[in-house]
Amino acid sequence: MDDNLMEKVMEEVMKKMGDTKEAKKEAPKNSFNPGITEFVGTAIGDTIGLVIANVDHNLHNFMKIDPKYKSIGIIGARTGAGPHIMAADEAVKATNTEIISIELPRDTKGGAGHGCLILFGAEDVSDARRAVEVTLKELDRTFGDVYGNNAGHIELQYTARASYACNKAWGAPIGKAFGLIVGAPAAIGVVIADTAVKAANVDIVLYASPSTTSFTNESILFISGDSGAVRQAVVAARELGIKLLEALGQEPAPSSTTPYI
Repeated sequence: MDDNLMEKVMEEVMKKMGDTKEAKKEAPKNSFNPGITEFVGTAIGDTIGLVIANVDHNLHNFMKIDPKYKSIGIIGARTGAGPHIMAADEAVKATNTEIISIELPRDTKGGAGHGCLILFGAEDVSDARRAVEVTLKELDRTFGDVYGNNAGHIELQYTARASYACNKAWGAPIGKAFGLIVGAPAAIGVVIADTAVKAANVDIVLYASPSTTSFTNESILFISGDSGAVRQAVVAARELGIKLLEALGQEPAPSSTTPYI
């Protein structure tokens, strides 16, 4: 057999066995499983999903968890608090779980925004695990409208029907359309917030600046109302925000996932 042909045949065989550099390069980034019972998975945003089937009694009390919830699902991430909360919102809709707490630490690996710690409570460990799985899966969608460069980021979120995670984190009216508009540095956030409320007839749920966040360099607007109006406001903010962020550096790059708004 011709040497070149033999080499190609062997390369294909080795590729199927997963032993070539190409095969390793094609392997999903989050495929590593440490073989630990509590581990559920990882995802974009330096995110890890975990579950505890039966929380230690003493810790359970100190965490102030409702006694009926023996199992908890855990989402922790270093970047993208908004996408994680929106993903958790979908998880609550799809499972028999409750949001125990949502915390937004100052993080983003040194960037302008937040990381997150989200706890789900469940009576059955299978529900807690499922909530974490749904959240990890939803992150590919909710990271779709995050744009960034070396100077900062713009983040937009939208849901036609807010649920308990959005309500817990930001006071979103349950069952109504809800939008989130983030600009960093905070100066950009102020301008795109104004643009959003001028673009459509929406209700302001909350406005956050550095002094009311974890001192992150962001301004954040939370809006509710008719689904069409909320979407219109979010899109208007996105268009201006990208242009303003580009003035500080290179053209803002979208995340590696697909825009959904």
